[in-house]
Amino acid sequence: MRVVVAGGAGFIGSFVCEALVARGDEVVAVDSLVTGRRANVAALAEHPRFALVEHDVCRPIPREGPLAAPVELVMDLASPASPDDFDRIPLQILAVGSAGTGNLLELARDCGARFFLASTSEVYGDPLVHPQREDYWGNVNPVGPRGVYDEAKRFSEAMTMAYRRVHGVETRIVRIFNTYGPRMRVEDGRAIPAFLSQALRDQDVTVFGDGSQTRSLCFVSDLVDGIVRLMTSGESDPVNIGNPQEMTIRDLAERIIALTGSRSRIVYRPLPVDDPRVRQPDIGRARAKLGWEPKVSLEQGLAVTIEYFRRRLGV
Repeated sequence: MRVVVAGGAGFIGSFVCEALVARGDEVVAVDSLVTGRRANVAALAEHPRFALVEHDVCRPIPREGPLAAPVELVMDLASPASPDDFDRIPLQILAVGSAGTGNLLELARDCGARFFLASTSEVYGDPLVHPQREDYWGNVNPVGPRGVYDEAKRFSEAMTMAYRRVHGVETRIVRIFNTYGPRMRVEDGRAIPAFLSQALRDQDVTVFGDGSQTRSLCFVSDLVDGIVRLMTSGESDPVNIGNPQEMTIRDLAERIIALTGSRSRIVYRPLPVDDPRVRQPDIGRARAKLGWEPKVSLEQGLAVTIEYFRRRLGV
């Protein structure tokens, strides 16, 4: 296929681009480089079936250069996604989830292409149902600081389904749970990059709250496998992709300190507003519809991620 990947120079998007090129697809990555990095797609830079276009999808998609030809698939992975971004660039996050998704849906509609939306487990907010199934509507605070991301993605999902119903655009929606791996930004602000950056420098490791809140951590290669399976499936309802192995943030911090051989100690800070207390995907639909489940253990995934962060930090 010929595929446009918005956010293609980002953490997850760059791995998706590599997987598609490896499949034999022709890929045009579109990225504003606000949080994406050219270095993430450096290995593809000279590939004849890959092109990177620097463009903000909140503006209409230019039908010129690599984007002039029709495409068969449009993938929307274009959004900053870390808590630090929610404070730093909230208006841009809202724009990319509304105008950005709208422009990409228009591109798919114009080309008669399938549209793939990368949504998030954050649509469930601070959930009152555990684990989270796709038919749970969520518990989101629309006026809190996290609402800019949560509501942007909920709006993206609503717009995607409206285009499906009104214009007949073929759509897929993945709800991505906590994912980690190489190419995460050192200054990302999420738990694993924050803990690794601190532990590898023998600094205090900062845990918010008492550390009893939980996350379910999926290695990026498992996520990309699920994305490709969903992309090529006939499943039009949202699908959770994530690792259902739940652990506390405190346990994660202790695990990272041990694996890095760090002299760091854990310090506790107040819990941010609306930080979810629990997060665990029900992946029954992914198992049944896609034959997917995660394969990479936390120890395996962290080993690869630690080496990447060692290189980035020069330690």
